[in-house]
Amino acid sequence: MRAIRRFHVRTALPEALTPLSELATNLRWSWDSRTREIFHDMDPQAWSRVHQDPVALLAALTPDRLNALANDPGFVGRVHHASERLHDYLRKPVWFDGFNGDQLAPASIAYFSAEFGITHVLPQYSGGLGILAGDHLKSASDLGVPIVGIGLFYKSGYFKQRLSADGWQQEQYPLLDPDDLPLSLVREADGTPAQVQLALPEGRTLHAHIWKAQVGRVPLLLLDSDVVANDQAGRELTGRLYGGGGDQRLQQEMLLGIGGVRALRIWSRLTGAPAPEVYHCNEGHAGFLSVERISELVTGSGLSFEQAAQVVRASNVFTTHTPVPAGIDRFDAELVRIHFSGSAEIAGVPAASILPIGAESYEGGSDGIFNMAVMGLRMAQRCNGVSQLHGVVSREMFDGLWPGFDDSEVPITSITNGVHAPTWMDRKVVDLGRKHLGIDGVREVFGWDQVHRIPRHELWAVKRELREQLIADVRERMRKSARHRGATLAEVGWTRSILDPDVLTIGFARRVPTYKRLTLMLRDPDRLKALLLDPDRPIQLVIAGKSHPADETGKKLIQQMVRFADDPAIRHRIVFLPNYDIAMAQQLYPGVDVWLNNPLRPFEACGTSGMKAALNGALNLSILDGWWDEWYDGNNGWAIPTADGIEDEDRRDDIESAALYDLIETQVAARFYDVDEDGVPHHWLEMVEHSLKSLGPKVLATRMVQDYTSLLYTPAAIAGRAAAADQFELAKQLAAYGEVARAQFHNVQVEHVESDGVGDAPLFGDELVVRAYVRLGELRPEQVAVQVVHGRAGETDELTDVEIVQMSATEDLGDGRFRFDGTFAMTRTGAFGYSVRVLPAHEGLASAAELGLVVNA
Repeated sequence: MRAIRRFHVRTALPEALTPLSELATNLRWSWDSRTREIFHDMDPQAWSRVHQDPVALLAALTPDRLNALANDPGFVGRVHHASERLHDYLRKPVWFDGFNGDQLAPASIAYFSAEFGITHVLPQYSGGLGILAGDHLKSASDLGVPIVGIGLFYKSGYFKQRLSADGWQQEQYPLLDPDDLPLSLVREADGTPAQVQLALPEGRTLHAHIWKAQVGRVPLLLLDSDVVANDQAGRELTGRLYGGGGDQRLQQEMLLGIGGVRALRIWSRLTGAPAPEVYHCNEGHAGFLSVERISELVTGSGLSFEQAAQVVRASNVFTTHTPVPAGIDRFDAELVRIHFSGSAEIAGVPAASILPIGAESYEGGSDGIFNMAVMGLRMAQRCNGVSQLHGVVSREMFDGLWPGFDDSEVPITSITNGVHAPTWMDRKVVDLGRKHLGIDGVREVFGWDQVHRIPRHELWAVKRELREQLIADVRERMRKSARHRGATLAEVGWTRSILDPDVLTIGFARRVPTYKRLTLMLRDPDRLKALLLDPDRPIQLVIAGKSHPADETGKKLIQQMVRFADDPAIRHRIVFLPNYDIAMAQQLYPGVDVWLNNPLRPFEACGTSGMKAALNGALNLSILDGWWDEWYDGNNGWAIPTADGIEDEDRRDDIESAALYDLIETQVAARFYDVDEDGVPHHWLEMVEHSLKSLGPKVLATRMVQDYTSLLYTPAAIAGRAAAADQFELAKQLAAYGEVARAQFHNVQVEHVESDGVGDAPLFGDELVVRAYVRLGELRPEQVAVQVVHGRAGETDELTDVEIVQMSATEDLGDGRFRFDGTFAMTRTGAFGYSVRVLPAHEGLASAAELGLVVNA
């Protein structure tokens, strides 16, 4: 019999232990080991049983146990000291206080993401995007950057992964009760749940409650559609992360974007929190936030659609994470039209105005498609990729939005991802650094240059402890997995001897799309077996990863790997661990000696797993892709050679896998096992020291959030204020200018260009005078920028390494024709060339390419 109503009954905390409630619900415990130790010590067995979940622990303990702890002065003192440390953390001056001394930085930043990976206790993530979002919030909290996160609450999360007897991925969707999680329901003053409402087609209304997770200083608001007022489809809308398709996926993204903005307004009204000045869209899923913001300005401030769009664009930031078109959400344009028409129309924003924002109306685009990434790019003045190489890939991928511009001028910059060191560095590593460096700098941007002061024999001893720690976790996970796959208790004895703490341990764990090449290492199974079983220099592999439930190809790759690892001859040296999540990762990264990453270049946008491993003294063995492409220096790990230019995928995989085997055999294993008489591999540890010194300060998410704050958030806040000032005068002017520029630029023409000042054999340093005769039609000289673009000229006359000189209007020739002059010194030798172009010019534009208009000579 099933219950018709369900309650969550908790044990009341004794007065002496009341701070435990706040300590359990502020997710700072997920990166504060001393707070976790308090919960562990309340009942170690119960702590393990509830999977290290403080909220579940407090619910599981009996009144007798709580009263006994309340009568223990030593324990009570620890609890109150932890509470004082939390309050000190929340109040103390931090980086942002100094950064914002001139008050130009935003008072509040809204950070929208479809997933957030804060802790395994709150499973609202599928992979790297969510973990990155979680690290972003944690680091913003550490730095005091005033962010509020916006996401959805998925009642079944992503999924839990199991394996069948034949190695096939199986998905489980356990239901999550928000009352069992470190969440609180946002309520109105009268105690009723605050509610977001969203109009849907056919007269339906979607209702959503708002749950708040507290991530240190940062509130994270999660919208939940499992509300009694909804019909069944509405209640199931937020059931699964990336579940369903078509209508359901579109409605999820409408709730995230439109509902998210409405939730922010409720949050500000109830708490007095400042309204966000900047809106950061982490991938395209939340792109409809721009529609709601435009609606607010049209209906509340009397702006036109285009005027409101200028205000929104000025204060939006968009981050793209995908280097492959298949990773972008794309909807049938007719489906979008239906969802924004009739009873579902957003006030002041007709569907006819929305559809062009996401239309693939460029060369190579598809008619009738609404592209969420394109929408994000068009609705943000400031856009970025997540590594330097990914910035290059993104500029190439989306260059159709800016025709006439070289890829290097496409307005997508780069901020390389980082990781939250307190979350990912093992306590043993931190303690070792604190012991010998005397500071907590191993978690910050200072102290890394002193790593060499740590005695190598102690560093090596700690790495062995971490290997043992990982192996204990692997054995328990593999025992459970074998039992699920059908093995009896009598048949799982082999799991007790899996792996060896003295063998070179290589880790590989990530999502399993094809381009990440989970099975590249299996290209030559016999050679891999020889490496695993080498009598003198063996290796062992710990592998994990989930495939999207709808990705049959990815599931087949997992099955291929599992079947290989099932071989009794090698299963003590290679394991595939099911259900890769934060909890597993926190054991895996510290326990490996090498982190392997072998994607198909350049399809890894960034990839942060190797950063986490590096912070724990592991070395990276990776294709030069993502972050490794920019920070590999030849001595802080190994770069797997790539067979760029080879179109035959099988041949490319054969070449690159052979290079991988060679590196492991001749360099990685050779150095790992090169030990002195005390068993210490000094050459190996020399590389580890250099890796920590060179990568430590760079891979931190605090560095990443500082970059976002200084390079994107603050300029967006300044631009947003300027657009809104004086009753939106600048936005109105820019909207009017954009309309004129789009109408007139097809009439602009560079009629003639001439130059003098140099002879037939120009010399370095000679000055070149360029005159351009330009027809502007109805535009005026102050409405355009005429430029000389000069640089090295290739064999096809393509310019590279260009420099730009602004030209001045010197003569009105009548009939809309003007002469422009420019002068510059020739400061380079070799093949040289120049050209002239005309661009829009307006103080409200963030870049000359923003409107996508250019006339080249």
